[in-house]
Amino acid sequence: MSLFGSLDISASGLTAERLRLDLVANNLANADTTRTPGGGPFRRQLPVFAPGGVADEFVPASFGADVVSAGGATAGVRVVGVVADPTPGPLRYDPNHPDAGPDGFVRLPNVDPTEEMVDLVAASRAYQANVTAFEAGKSMFRAGLDIARG
Repeated sequence: MSLFGSLDISASGLTAERLRLDLVANNLANADTTRTPGGGPFRRQLPVFAPGGVADEFVPASFGADVVSAGGATAGVRVVGVVADPTPGPLRYDPNHPDAGPDGFVRLPNVDPTEEMVDLVAASRAYQANVTAFEAGKSMFRAGLDIARG
């Protein structure tokens, strides 16, 4: 693992959680959108995450000790894509709505504000955890430089 590997891992987590926060905000903004360019109501969007690339091998620099390998451990997270939630939205009887069918029902988006708030809090906490890990790594590098200065 390179010198800045831990910072890269935290940065990948920050990027992934920021995307998740953006999608939650987009879902909440479109919670009442009944007509999209593709037709039909807005569908909730969800991020798909996967483990990041394989970490570089870590070689200790002291006393000819055995080589410690990351053993194929993954490093960070990457965004594979964004998918639409296939769950159908609820129906509401509103015959005066411009998107109402002949029976007077309107198909609403499948966005549940409560579920979105839970995702928002989880993404916010994960973002904070990545910031904390990033700051800890930065402090370690700073302490190492201070030791090297003497």
